[in-house]
Amino acid sequence: MAKHIGIVACSAEGAALCYRTLCSEAAALMGAHAHPEISLHSHSLAEYVERIDRDDWQGVGDIMLSSAAKLAKCGADFLICPDNTIHQALPLIESRSPLPWLHIAEIVTQEAAARGFRKVALTGTRWLVESSVYPDKLAAASLEFLRPESDECESINRIIMDELVSGILTPESVAYFQQVIERMKAEGCDAVVLGCTEIPLLMNDENSPLPTLDSTRLLARAALRFAVKDPNPVPPLHPLQSRSR
Repeated sequence: MAKHIGIVACSAEGAALCYRTLCSEAAALMGAHAHPEISLHSHSLAEYVERIDRDDWQGVGDIMLSSAAKLAKCGADFLICPDNTIHQALPLIESRSPLPWLHIAEIVTQEAAARGFRKVALTGTRWLVESSVYPDKLAAASLEFLRPESDECESINRIIMDELVSGILTPESVAYFQQVIERMKAEGCDAVVLGCTEIPLLMNDENSPLPTLDSTRLLARAALRFAVKDPNPVPPLHPLQSRSR
């Protein structure tokens, strides 16, 4: 029996892409029309944004923990969160989590290392790119990274929060991402982390100046491998191990 996947959702668009990926790509591992049992719980995005805006990461973690508890009660075996930004709160609640988690930045870092990339460009909300969520994981794998400039960071954040989380995709926003990624390519980056789960709705390998590391789909694929007991699964970050990680 495949493990039951619990999705701790934050924004609708990112969670929906993750869910669709789980369902559509499971057939290659499990057979036609098959996928593991999946449960999703979502508090309002507004609840998250309110706490993020006041730098209350413990409050963000408490919302995540609430979803985790509900998913545990409905039978989930492990958790994923298709939202890069709120992973900043994960270390604050892991020791109290009823279930283990897969860490999105750890999965993306493993993919970057496996593909031989040396220096990655980070894109995502300003809260994400200014945090240690990716730098810590990348440094542990001896990978370099480059953040957007402050004005680029603000513009990308606006595109994400005003457009992408509402499913609004425009040619102007594609062009802006291309401009930023091209600049980071000129500074030595050989791949770009799509470090917001909505960015893959806008950017991909066909329109990006750099190869993309699609955090949303990479997380979903790792969850599938773990759920079906792939011989080389991504190990979960267990709450009882969190203080030693």
